[in-house]
Amino acid sequence: MRIVSGMRPSGRLHIGHLSVLGNWIRLQSENECFFFVADWHALTTSFDNTEAIRENRREMVADWLAVGLSPERSTIFVQSEIPAHAELHLVFSMVTPLSWLERVPTYKDQVQQLGEQGKDISTYGFLGYPLLQSADILVYRADAVPVGQDQLPHLELCREVARRFNHLYQPVFPEPKALLAKAALTPGVDGRKMSKSYGNEISLSGEQGAVEERVRMMITDPARIRKNDPGHPEVCNVFTFHSSYSLDEVPEIEADCRAGKIGCVACKKRLAVALNSMLDPVRVRREQILSDRDYLDGVLEEGRKKAAAEAVRTMEMVREALRI
Repeated sequence: MRIVSGMRPSGRLHIGHLSVLGNWIRLQSENECFFFVADWHALTTSFDNTEAIRENRREMVADWLAVGLSPERSTIFVQSEIPAHAELHLVFSMVTPLSWLERVPTYKDQVQQLGEQGKDISTYGFLGYPLLQSADILVYRADAVPVGQDQLPHLELCREVARRFNHLYQPVFPEPKALLAKAALTPGVDGRKMSKSYGNEISLSGEQGAVEERVRMMITDPARIRKNDPGHPEVCNVFTFHSSYSLDEVPEIEADCRAGKIGCVACKKRLAVALNSMLDPVRVRREQILSDRDYLDGVLEEGRKKAAAEAVRTMEMVREALRI
């Protein structure tokens, strides 16, 4: 099965991305996978501030490789280095009704949300980014796409575009199915969704001391005043993290918390140790990758060649179908 997915280059990743990356790593072991840096998509909301995009691409790919994505098993590349993405997007823009883009649920919500933050994104590019996503997927004739529940409307648009092209011209594209991710939402240190825009993230590449400081900032059970008060782990953000990263100790931590045998400070210290133990090998591997510029450049160049070859084949089929 051929699978395609990508991420916008926002720089260093945080542990909230581990669920997505873990899914990619599982998928690459049994499928033909194409994973790309979506740098054209970065322009949809940051067209007026592009200085960091190039460096962010390298930082993000280094994180991918450090956690276990394999260039031997997956094709890893940069979207903007494959011209066929933009070419197919142009073709699709000629045949896709405007109403299809306007009805994407996230469009009006994001225009309002980002507008409140002072960003003017009333552009064709922002309206059309789900169509560029369709081109990203269909240029590799993907069979499936790993997505979250909130991305299903985008994938359905992709399927509709494929059907419309196949009907107007001749069958070229499959209708990719959704591989729904089952991972739970990772909260930030303040309990909201982990996001750099909220400033509540724990970086994959953060030093041990930085991780410890972030954990100290975490919100705990508001009902606990003294450390020997009985706790309620089900409402504690720290325990949510223990449930993911301290698996062997969870029953003991839960019991001690409920009995008031462990205070919040001690509980946070245990979590910091667990997180740093998990992140230590990632940090070491990441530094090795970034220190060897030729290696990282080689991974992306090899990925570019493989992706370009497949994308060119698709565009030959598209041109044949269009008779141009």
